[in-house]
Amino acid sequence: MPTPNPTEGELAILRVLWSRKGAMTVREVHAELSKGKDTAYTTVLKMLTIMADKGLVRRDDSERSHTYIAVDAEPVVQGSLLKDLMRRAFSGSALTLVQRALADDVATPEELDQMAKLIAQAKAKRKG
Repeated sequence: MPTPNPTEGELAILRVLWSRKGAMTVREVHAELSKGKDTAYTTVLKMLTIMADKGLVRRDDSERSHTYIAVDAEPVVQGSLLKDLMRRAFSGSALTLVQRALADDVATPEELDQMAKLIAQAKAKRKG
């Protein structure tokens, strides 16, 4: 089953869960989210319930305070989002996606050097 694509708000919650690398209560997630933006506890609770229904998080209700943990690791979700974006906005072309990113000067010189190394590694991996 493919990874469901989270909304912006769901991604914010997933980032909190990924940063902890373990199960968190609604109160803990709410406390972290509230550091950056005023968010109602009930909103976080509702979103986590929806995310559990969508299969983005797993709820453990064996204790009095239910805990939540991300179902998929961050790279898995990022890959799913990237594939969806590439398919919808760039006709499935990785080249067009990279050309657009480079044309908009979003990459620093250091990031460009890192990208060149990653490309070389990917080429070597495919040859071997």
